[in-house]
Amino acid sequence: MKRSRPSFIGLFGMTALLVAVSANAQQKAWGRFSLLAQSARSQHDNGLISTFSEVASTLTLRSGSGDEGGFEYAIDVRSASYPGTQRDRIFSLYDAYVGYRGKSGGLGFRAGQMWLNELGGLGSLGGMLVEYRQKHPWATGRLRFGLFAGLEPQHFKAGYVEGIQKAGTYLAFDGNRGWRNVLGLVTVRHENVTERQVVTMLNFIPVGKKFFLYQAAEYDLQGPGGQGHGGLTYLFANVRYAPGKVLEFQGTYHHGRSIDARTITNDVITGRPVDPRMVEGLLLDSAGGRITVSISRWVRVWGGVYSDRTNLEDKPATRINAGFSTTNIFGTGFDLTASDFRTERTGNTYDSWYVSLGKTLGRAVYLSADYTSSLSILRLTDSGGVTVESRPSTKRYSLSSTINLSRAISVLLTGERLAELTGHEDRGMLGLSFRF
Repeated sequence: MKRSRPSFIGLFGMTALLVAVSANAQQKAWGRFSLLAQSARSQHDNGLISTFSEVASTLTLRSGSGDEGGFEYAIDVRSASYPGTQRDRIFSLYDAYVGYRGKSGGLGFRAGQMWLNELGGLGSLGGMLVEYRQKHPWATGRLRFGLFAGLEPQHFKAGYVEGIQKAGTYLAFDGNRGWRNVLGLVTVRHENVTERQVVTMLNFIPVGKKFFLYQAAEYDLQGPGGQGHGGLTYLFANVRYAPGKVLEFQGTYHHGRSIDARTITNDVITGRPVDPRMVEGLLLDSAGGRITVSISRWVRVWGGVYSDRTNLEDKPATRINAGFSTTNIFGTGFDLTASDFRTERTGNTYDSWYVSLGKTLGRAVYLSADYTSSLSILRLTDSGGVTVESRPSTKRYSLSSTINLSRAISVLLTGERLAELTGHEDRGMLGLSFRF
């Protein structure tokens, strides 16, 4: 069972931030505050009516970046509350740290709560990072080497998971035009048991304007909690090649094993037997490709084929996609996009249509009307994972507008209806974003 203690490290980072802000005033810092309020009303054919409301907010503050070095800081806080319900408030603290970097490279550190992007999904940390940046970079880029250690933050509330320690290292190469390669090692300890020991890999490789590769992977050196076996746990790759201005080829591959390492390790610590099926986990495999043809500056068409499998014993499902988009139709300011995904599973075939019509009004307002013939709902689980719920018979109708009041302030308004076989749901959303 997970327990938490107060987020002392995060609070230290937020307190020390006040010192760093004044020391860092000469650098160009930036921030953003966003607020989203939504309310929904569901009515079923049997007369049952339910309501739902949510208020979510985000606050981001970051110091300036560059080779001049000096003090640095960051805060990234996100929260959500649900008026009129007993549902717990969500509070996520991604960044709350202060640090220092040497001028033009050298040794630097960060202390507090942080998300290490170099490690992908394993990057959450409450503790200390020490990093060395190559002082005299090559013409092609710069090396970085990092060591980190600390605790594992809770996902949806302030605090840290009791009994969990995290430590590791990474080696990164930052090249020109966004090129990046990272090799990392992360060890997660649960009391006296190694919960996971993972090699992480991240590659972002652009070659001119024609070729682009993004790849992320996790390879477990052992099974969860020492049970079972290690192996490739996660791999995502996205490749794009554009030989000219007309054609673009894109291929994607996604492989994953969904394993609840935390629960398995808890069972090992308490002496409970571990179900072998939990050690193997659920399998996700998806592979496919798409070809896009730009007929003109304003018209594009595309088509693709994908193969998906969500369990080892299941037969792959086939998804066929085709669509087009056109902007500023005949100079009217209207944009139109339409596409269809046909999913073919054993004994079940359905289409997912998407149509969007948008219009620019002046220089500050954009309106759009959208229709979708089926939905996939992403839901967060208590353990921090996600589940995907397919609704092939749910239709969505929506109207939305984006209003740019200034270069710093924008407003989002959305109204939508979800029409299902057993009823419907009406939802309204209001969003505000302010950058400073």
